[in-house]
Amino acid sequence: MAQQHLDRLTAVDASFLHQEDADSHMHIGAVTIFEGPPPPFVDVLEHIHGRLHLVPRYRQKLAYPPLETGRPLWIDDPNFNLEYHLRHSALPSPGTEEQLWRLAARIHSQALDRSKPLWECWFVEGLEDNRFALIFKTHHALVDGVSGVDLATVLFDLTPVPRPPDPDLAPWQPRPEPTNAELVAAGVAGLAKTAFDAAGKAIGAATNPGAAVEALREAAEGIGEIVWAGLNPAPETPLNVPIGPHRRYAIVRNQLEDFRYVKGVLGGTVNDVVLAVVSGALGRWLRSHGVRTEGLELRALVPVSIRSDEQRHRLGNQIVLMRGPLPVYIKDPVARLRFVKEAMDGLKESKQAVGAKVLADVQQLAPPTVLAQASRMQFSTRLFNLITTNVPGPQFPLYVLGRQLLDLFPIAFLPKNHGLAIAIMSYNGGVNFGLLGDYDALPDLDLISEGIEDGLAELRRIARAREARTSGTRRDGAPVVADDELPAQKPAATLAAKLEPGTAKAKAKADARPAQAEASEPQLLPSGPRSRTDGPGSAMRDRARRRPSRSGRSNGNRSGER
Repeated sequence: MAQQHLDRLTAVDASFLHQEDADSHMHIGAVTIFEGPPPPFVDVLEHIHGRLHLVPRYRQKLAYPPLETGRPLWIDDPNFNLEYHLRHSALPSPGTEEQLWRLAARIHSQALDRSKPLWECWFVEGLEDNRFALIFKTHHALVDGVSGVDLATVLFDLTPVPRPPDPDLAPWQPRPEPTNAELVAAGVAGLAKTAFDAAGKAIGAATNPGAAVEALREAAEGIGEIVWAGLNPAPETPLNVPIGPHRRYAIVRNQLEDFRYVKGVLGGTVNDVVLAVVSGALGRWLRSHGVRTEGLELRALVPVSIRSDEQRHRLGNQIVLMRGPLPVYIKDPVARLRFVKEAMDGLKESKQAVGAKVLADVQQLAPPTVLAQASRMQFSTRLFNLITTNVPGPQFPLYVLGRQLLDLFPIAFLPKNHGLAIAIMSYNGGVNFGLLGDYDALPDLDLISEGIEDGLAELRRIARAREARTSGTRRDGAPVVADDELPAQKPAATLAAKLEPGTAKAKAKADARPAQAEASEPQLLPSGPRSRTDGPGSAMRDRARRRPSRSGRSNGNRSGER
């Protein structure tokens, strides 16, 4: 269905509007970096102007029915001005990426003007290494993460040569702004359509009662799981504090092949590896703040798309919110990955998504006041500690005006009393993390980004060692042993005692092992203490060596013969 004038917002879209306040902004976005040289600003302006007809919603603004008689509607903005939404900026010399991240954080610290279409795009020049950037900011009520990927087809091209503009494209003509009576009528029509769809489902259930009973059973189980999750609140952490309007932003670059390699050797999915790495980084950050993590399990709010293939390329949110565990108490990276895999497998097999969709469908019929309360409950700190969203992107290069897109870093949003949100997006062989933090609550946001980078490197090292151990051998034919699975080394004196005490062979073993350990760097095993010739019991050992044996030979001679 095309994006029409007087379309009513879905319940999920409206919930993002209800949840927004002066400190908690409900816009999402991305930082995209392109190879240079940057095109002239007027060319970028004309390029976007030539593609806007493909997304009519980007020329529409919100309209509210009088007396809250229904959810807001989308209407054409008769005063739409593209130059307001496309901003031109430049970084000061030297134009480092750190300066770009600070600019992105400042841009996302400002709320969007609800009297205009809910999006902005910043064209940023002056980035080092002859690059430029586009920073996008779009309200979550306008677009969800998955359909946002589809919107890339509007501005991006698959080849360096841009698609030519449509020569038959007529100038855009906005429809007149509706009166209050027209807004009420449109809201009633939208409500009637929702009720009609519900009636159609009821008729379908009556014609197939077996399937209806099964669907009701699954829905009841799903709602029960959501209620149970609400009765078991998320733990209190330094991440869940009152936030302000200002933001920090940090990124992590990764390769998709590294995640695939780890999951291929150690098990799980790419998303399991992502959550395990995030858990490890958060655990390290919490311990650096003096938080005891024994038995501590955070909860991540994981948006899951329920968008069907027929609904792709349509705006509006088609998502449900599920809550996944982050076992920050598990320090062993392999055990942590195994736990995440089992937990996410259980989450997929659970009916939590079914229950969430049922509640979302019920909200379609709810009045605005009830919907506002439901949205606040959905984003309560009682239910989760942070948002972690992973969106798959295109695995091929994209272009704007002949310049290749090099990097894409997503930006999520911070609900009330949530100081951190982590968004992950793959593009053209890369998996990039975007960390959005409250400016005051997370002055050390880089510690978490460094923990993510170190965590993946550690899993990759363990996977390489395990693969080498199972498939490779040393030159002498012995199997390869991973560094992290070598047995604990016993002290050299203990090993020597397993031979015969006092023998030259035992003494040589004890003396030689520490020397070998000291000569090899780095030491993978403890070398053990040296045996002391003048220590306790030395006189007794001397008398034993001098005492003749029954065969007439001294112990020392017998040892020497051996």
